[in-house]
Amino acid sequence: MKHICSIYRSSKKNEMYLYVLKSDALERVPDALMAAFGKAIHAFDLVLTPERKLSREDIAVVLENLEKQGYHLQMPPAEEEYIEHLPEELLRRNDPV
Repeated sequence: MKHICSIYRSSKKNEMYLYVLKSDALERVPDALMAAFGKAIHAFDLVLTPERKLSREDIAVVLENLEKQGYHLQMPPAEEEYIEHLPEELLRRNDPV
C-alpha cells in the first residue's frame, strides 16, 4: 500500500519533523503536540511504501503510526550522534587545553 505523506519541520526544534497523510494535513495531530512542535513548516511531500528506505526512521513504524494515530513524529538525533559524526579536527579543537 502506498501513502502520500506531507512532512513538516518544527519551528521550535531543529531536526524535528512531523509526517502526516497529505489528505489529512494536520487535522489528526493533537493540539498539545502542535503547541510543543511550534509552527509546522511544510518541507516536502513523499510517497511512502513498505519498500521505501528512510535515512533516520523505520518505514514500518512510520506507516503504522500514520495508520493508527494519523501522524509520525521524528525526533532530533541525540547529541551523542552529532558528536560521532564530527570530524576529528573539530573534536580536537574543543578539547580542554
